[in-house]
Amino acid sequence: MKIKQVILRHLKMDLLYPFVTSFGAEYDKDFILVEIMNEDGLVGWAENVAMPTPYYNEETVKTNWHMLEDFLIPTLLNSEIHHPDELAEKFAHIRGNYMAKACLNMAVWDLYAREQNASLASVLGGTKKTIDVGVSIGIKDSIEATLDVIEQRRAEGYKRFKLKIKPGWDVELIDKVRKVFPEIPLMADANSAYTLEDMNLLKALDDYNLMMIEQPLAYNDIIDHAELQANLKTPICLDESIHSLEDTKKALKLGSCKIINVKVGRVGGLTEAKKIHDYCLERNVPLWCGGMLEAGVGRAHNIAMTAMPGFTLPGDTAGSSLYWAEDIIEPEVTVENGTITVPTTPGMGYEVSMDKVKKYTLYSKTYR
Repeated sequence: MKIKQVILRHLKMDLLYPFVTSFGAEYDKDFILVEIMNEDGLVGWAENVAMPTPYYNEETVKTNWHMLEDFLIPTLLNSEIHHPDELAEKFAHIRGNYMAKACLNMAVWDLYAREQNASLASVLGGTKKTIDVGVSIGIKDSIEATLDVIEQRRAEGYKRFKLKIKPGWDVELIDKVRKVFPEIPLMADANSAYTLEDMNLLKALDDYNLMMIEQPLAYNDIIDHAELQANLKTPICLDESIHSLEDTKKALKLGSCKIINVKVGRVGGLTEAKKIHDYCLERNVPLWCGGMLEAGVGRAHNIAMTAMPGFTLPGDTAGSSLYWAEDIIEPEVTVENGTITVPTTPGMGYEVSMDKVKKYTLYSKTYR
């Protein structure tokens, strides 16, 4: 294929409810939507997951737009591509900027699947007809409010519950949740809020039969996590520390974690996510797909990725209606009894609603 046109759109969508983590509250979703077109007029879509602020990682919406406009899109336009995996080599001279690279990689994968008249899940090697999904619950105003949300989501059938924690909102929260819901699959996500000085506090969480503790220590660490994991019964899952297959290999070799959270945007796209998947599948390392509060296009890519057999734990790809008054895809992502049906139609399996995209677009630019 040849990419003849790329359109970047800066969208802003209000969240139904604030989403609070250890590094702050999010009230809306500010993101870049990517549309690419081949010489035959066929289109592929992707969503950039960088945030407006450099709190999750160093990339932001503005820096990603700069990288896309000035470096990545000029490299991609009018170049011959036989397979999406080739983008990694084309972009290899540009260091880091995983989220910027990821959205182009994902858009090319979507276009490639459409050219093959196949679903994105199938061309990635997905074998599942449905995927199990969990839900991520942000920091609420009270423990009682958290319990209410868990009860509601449990009634809706979600199969795993992730609670955001931070110093002062951790052991007491988990203790009360476990007393009310002793059997639910439960995990805690710290978003790098702790240090090794909090070892005893984190060890206290061993008493609550958690599936995992996600990224308790520094966002770029795999050394201290190895020491912590050696002192915990609860598996550690790494998120922010994993950007590539190489990071995955090193973390597992050091014993820094027992579970990997794969976020397609964080690891540079579906090509690298597939490499991580294949490596972990061979070694029986559990995987799950994390979320970045994606709108519908990003959720569609996550669903396709989770259809691969190595994703054995429920991910964060909850239904559109938990986050948006309306999504930008048709149909919206829906969850039934804790599962999502994997689309079988060409590409990502959902259609982009141009009327809704226009409604939420702040700015757009076309590159040829």
